[in-house]
Amino acid sequence: MKQIKGISFIEILVVVAVFAVLGVLISRITILTLRGSNKSDDVVKVRENLDYAIAIMERNIRNADKVSPCPNIDPTRIDYIANGGLASSFSCVGTGTDESYVASGSARLTGTDVKINSCSFTCIPEAGVVPPSVIIDLTASETNSGDIDNAVVSTSTKILLRSY
Repeated sequence: MKQIKGISFIEILVVVAVFAVLGVLISRITILTLRGSNKSDDVVKVRENLDYAIAIMERNIRNADKVSPCPNIDPTRIDYIANGGLASSFSCVGTGTDESYVASGSARLTGTDVKINSCSFTCIPEAGVVPPSVIIDLTASETNSGDIDNAVVSTSTKILLRSY
């Protein structure tokens, strides 16, 4: 009698288990790659918003006639007299909430998809030959990201004021 060879049930189960493990590993790698890509996009978006706000604030404060009062009383607000005598200010509104933003007067400098986590403006008065300066510290994140994918960006700048 001739013996018929074939695949046993156990061999089939082993092959299915190996492919299942490979499938799980490949799907996890794909998910982690997509998550990293989304976080990179969020970091770029938040960084662009902060860079834009800092650029506007630097230009206006550097060209201001004076910052008053200096040192400032409220660390979330800086008041200045623009070139030409117009009083203006920068402030952080609703810091820590999803509706927070950096404002120039009443206009938004940051988008609605970015929230300001922390914000401070520090005016340092003139000291001898060192002109007055303003230090701006901002930390922001994307409003729609979860806690795991939260893209937090911090920036700081020191602006030396003109001494007329």
